Amino acid sequence: MTPAALSRKSPSPEWESGGGCFGPRMTRPNPLFRAVLGLALAAFAVPCAARAELIVFEDGRVVKAAGYRMLSDEVEVDLPGGGSYRVALERIERIVDDEVTVDTVAVEGDAGLGSRAYDLSYQAGRKPLFGSAYDDLIVAAAKRSNIDASFVSALIRAESNYEPRALSRKGARGLMQLMPATARRLSVRRPYDPASNVDGGVRYLRELVNRFGNQPELVLAAYNAGEQAVETYGGVPPYRETVAYVNRILGWWQPAAPDAAASPAEAAATKPAGRN
Repeated sequence: MTPAALSRKSPSPEWESGGGCFGPRMTRPNPLFRAVLGLALAAFAVPCAARAELIVFEDGRVVKAAGYRMLSDEVEVDLPGGGSYRVALERIERIVDDEVTVDTVAVEGDAGLGSRAYDLSYQAGRKPLFGSAYDDLIVAAAKRSNIDASFVSALIRAESNYEPRALSRKGARGLMQLMPATARRLSVRRPYDPASNVDGGVRYLRELVNRFGNQPELVLAAYNAGEQAVETYGGVPPYRETVAYVNRILGWWQPAAPDAAASPAEAAATKPAGRN
């Protein structure tokens, strides 16, 4: 599959009920998009073992499951060797689909992932991207947590397509698709309330930006797959869902100027020609 084909066929979010058009996609690739695209092509070019889900618990434990079923406030987890058990939904931080086994995909250490910091701080001139009814909420929350509002808006589009009552098959809820365990930790008592959900989700983004040093692809990967997965793999985890998720958002969002934390060499490389 070519890079152009991949950008045209980004997987639809799981909460979509059918087809539909989101409008024109951004076609001008940025450096982050190209870097993650390289990992995406590697991940999709190799055969994958049997489908698996990773159940990530709030205490950091990760269980590989053959499948799962939502049962009201519980999740029944199917084990790869047979059998199953039930666990309270509020104990689960996230569920990640389609793991790519580590020994079946080559992840290049110098592919550019995690190598450059960008300015993810709030700037009044960087507005939400899609003209939604929630733009004022996004701007207010982004300003409070000092996060780029356009970055937040791209993440919300990938998570819920701006449906405040969105409920994923994994139990994630609201505009920013907070799992019950995450919502509880962030004191979000009304996950379907747009203001509460966006405020909590943006505060979580601020935690991730602080942890991963203004590196957008790592922040997005951690939001989808968890901080521990990003740290374990030293970059974007080679999970099909996560690679597609990061790829999709970086296809919409364009970074501001490189962050001041970038190295002098990086700053020189991105300076417009003809300026001192």
